[in-house]
Formats: sequence, C-alpha cells, structure tokens
Amino acid sequence: MRVVLRRLLPLLHLTRITTAFAAISNVWFVILWTREAGPELEPGTAAIWSTDLSLTSLLATSAVAAGGLFVYGMALNDVLDVQHDRAFAPRRPLPSGQLRMVWAVCLVITALMTALLGAIVLGTSALLLCMLTAGAILFFNAAGKFIPAVGLVSLGLIYAAHMMIPNFQLHFVWPVWTVMTHALVVGAWTYSLAEKRPLMSRRGVVAMIFGWAVWSCVLFTAAYRRGGIWPDWVEPAAAIGPAVLALLFVWYAMRKVRKTPSRTRAAEKLVRYGALWLALYDTAWLFGQGYWKPAAVLGIVALVGFIGMTVVRELLSLIDQPLEYRR
Repeated sequence: MRVVLRRLLPLLHLTRITTAFAAISNVWFVILWTREAGPELEPGTAAIWSTDLSLTSLLATSAVAAGGLFVYGMALNDVLDVQHDRAFAPRRPLPSGQLRMVWAVCLVITALMTALLGAIVLGTSALLLCMLTAGAILFFNAAGKFIPAVGLVSLGLIYAAHMMIPNFQLHFVWPVWTVMTHALVVGAWTYSLAEKRPLMSRRGVVAMIFGWAVWSCVLFTAAYRRGGIWPDWVEPAAAIGPAVLALLFVWYAMRKVRKTPSRTRAAEKLVRYGALWLALYDTAWLFGQGYWKPAAVLGIVALVGFIGMTVVRELLSLIDQPLEYRR
C-alpha cells in the first residue's frame, strides 16, 4: 500500500485532486438548481431537459467535464511554472524529478480532452463554454497571474464560467457571483500570504476591485435582462446561509492563519478550506430555497470531500515522515 501511495504521490501533488470536489459541486449545483426550479423558472439548456439523459447521467458527465478541467488547470500550472519551481519549490514533482515532464504534458492533454468529451454530452453551448474556460485557464497560467490585478480577476471569472458550463442561461446568478467573489478573495489572500512576486501595489488592489465590480455588473445585467436581478420565485431567506458562511469563512480563515507559523503553509490551508466552502455555499443556497434532496446531495459531496482531503493529507504526511518506534 505504501509503495502504491509513493508512486501516486507526485500525481496527487501535481493535480491537487483532493480539492476537485469543489469544482464538481459547483456544476452539480447548477444542474440540480435548474432541475428543481423547472423549465418555467429556469429554462436551462436542451441537454438538461433531454429525455435521453437521466439526472444521474447529467451529474456523471458534468463531473467528468468539471474534474477534467480542474486537473487540466492544476497540471498546466506546474508545467508552465517548472523553471520557477526549480528555484522556489524544488520539492514539487517536476523540479524534483519525481515525475517526468513528458508525463505531465500527457496529463494536461488527457485532462483537457476528458473535459471536452464530458462537455459534449451537455450540448454545444457547454462545449463552447468549456473551451472558453480552458482558454482562460491557459491565459491565466501563461500571462495573467504575473499581473496580480488581472490574474486574480481572471481567476474569479474562471470559477464563474466553469460553474455555468452545464447551463450558461442560468437566471439566478447570485450563487455564481458568490463563487466568483470567494475565489477572488481567497486568491488575493493566498497571493499576499505566499508573498508572490510581483507584490500587489495599492494601485493594483484598486484595479482588482474595479475589475471585480465591472464583471459583477456584467453578470447582474445579464440576469436582469432574463428576469430580474433577484427573481420573484427565489426565497429572500435563501441568501441567509451563504451570507453566514461567508462571515464564518473570514473568521475561521483568520484563526487558521494566525495559528500557522509558516505563511506558505497558511496559504495552502486557505486554499483547502476555501475549496470546502464552495461546496458549502452550494448546499446553503439549495437548503435556503427549500430544495432538500439536492441540498443533501451536495452536503454529502462536501462531507466526502472534506474527509477525503483530510485522509489523503494524513497519508501523504505519513509517507513523507513515517512514524517509528523509539529504541
């Protein structure tokens, strides 16, 4: 078992697969929300209401698309950053030689192809949005992240576009806005904690906030044209859970950051718990609207994701630093 885990260790580090459940939860939310609301309130796409696709098939194919796109983004980041990692993160799989570059490139290509194949089943619009999101991920990793204001806004947009792959016509966009904002805040916070270069200036912070405000206006303008910024059929109480969760995240994250002496490790923890919170937001929106069964499904996804994330991390720690009996 230990030998198998050692061989899988480089891939687990490269893909950050333990946080992929958040990406899957986001696309599942859109499908479950649309199906529960009904075609009169959330018209959705032809694939969502197709009689040829059951709900299970929709969830399975969307998970393939979401998971493939997530792995593509994580692996692409390491492939393009290999020179930087050789200087600043030599223990990562590629600079340390644990994983050959050719296999990493193959993983990037395979993950992208898998995501596109999953998106095809969801329809032409899903395929086009998946391709657009993949292009945005490439832009972010190749150029955007080297300009903090541009990169962080792009990161939020990537999360928003990724979430809407199953249904780009979503009328109720507040959950998408929540995910976009959360991703931007977590990205900016971890950027500061990890002391990445170039450092973000005050002008950069203002530009980032301006970019977020512009794209928020674009999102809500599209929603207004479809049926209102906050549709009449959505319960006002649906916002209570996500709002409370946002406050809890700030408190919990600040607590974790203060207790972690290493800024780099604090940034890693922030990324992990930030991923968990995305699934919790999805659950809270469904619960607040009274969609109990879909809320339970995503609640289970969040729980399984948290357990898996914790168990895998503990196993990897034991592999890196195995326990020994004293003699």
